[in-house]
Amino acid sequence: MSRLRRSGVILGHQLRLDPAKLGRGLEALLMVQVRPHRRELIGPFVERIRALPESRALFHLTGPDDYLVHVAVTDTADLQRLVLDEFTSRREVARVETRLIFQQWDCGPLLPPAQDPAGHAHLSADRGPARSAGDDAGHPRVSG
Repeated sequence: MSRLRRSGVILGHQLRLDPAKLGRGLEALLMVQVRPHRRELIGPFVERIRALPESRALFHLTGPDDYLVHVAVTDTADLQRLVLDEFTSRREVARVETRLIFQQWDCGPLLPPAQDPAGHAHLSADRGPARSAGDDAGHPRVSG
């Protein structure tokens, strides 16, 4: 373990929280387009979204959507407030699409690619049990 920590493979320990027990039982994915997609706009946008208490994860993407934001809110009215007040009210946000999360699954564990006898990498298909968005197994990991 200490060798993995020293080499940077282990980044920290994680705490898993239950959003529903924190009053945030509705989770959603927001696909966000930022226009114009310029560095001077996206830096402040990223910092603002990361600071929102509803934000669980933020991904910068390729393709038609620039960002994917995983959020946890109290209900649909709270989700509407979040989208209108924190996203579409911003000048740089051109479009937001919302998808509710019904269920999510843990994947992993993350391992290096396995090698077949010929030296080619291949992947495992075992991905673990299903969980709903409010189950204890499905909560954010806070690195420390």
